[in-house]
Amino acid sequence: MALVEEQRAARLQDAQDKAAELFDEIEENLLRPGIGEKALSDEIHKLGTERCGVRTHWHKRVVRSGPNTMCAYSDNPPDRIIQPDDILIVDLGPVFEEWEADFGRTFVLGDDPRKKEIRDAIEPIWKEVKAKYKENPDMTGTELYKIAKETVEAHPGGWTFGGKLAGHIVGSFPHERIPKDKVSLYITEGNDNSMNCVGKDGHKRHWILEVYIHDVKNQIGGFYEQLLTVG
Repeated sequence: MALVEEQRAARLQDAQDKAAELFDEIEENLLRPGIGEKALSDEIHKLGTERCGVRTHWHKRVVRSGPNTMCAYSDNPPDRIIQPDDILIVDLGPVFEEWEADFGRTFVLGDDPRKKEIRDAIEPIWKEVKAKYKENPDMTGTELYKIAKETVEAHPGGWTFGGKLAGHIVGSFPHERIPKDKVSLYITEGNDNSMNCVGKDGHKRHWILEVYIHDVKNQIGGFYEQLLTVG
């Protein structure tokens, strides 16, 4: 069983590594002002298909800029043209060889200091939350959500935590789902199960950690997500 678990973790890490490479290409070749969010999303889909062999995404592609970065994942804000001095987030769930990745990053076009502050702070905050999780991997989803929220809101940037959840499980496609259950498989308030428990298939559950930064005054936000339990 231990070898099997190591193999599962390795495949999730490989999927994430491929997603990171895809994001590097997106940043280098696709991000620019003057294009709409939907058009950029379509270009990302084409790039993933042609260069990485991505045939499916297990969740909708999210490309949002400016005030749209404040929207929840479930929202569908009006399409917006990316501006020369903009902040934007990209959140993708590509499937590589039947293993899911879930990867989110924040990008800044131009030199706006507040936007760059959000972009530069969010990865260290994510790592801080992960370090607190690793001190007690048996903590509940509720406990980790509280840690993520408090860590963001304790930052001197004066931000709020902009999500109703701070992550979810991930695995082979399609990962474990319980109809109408938006709690037990999520890092969110009300999930009082240990995050270290096994799934219905008897395997260790692997988790994605998400961090949201919202600057309410300026109506802009940042987002960062990747594997919590591998790497």
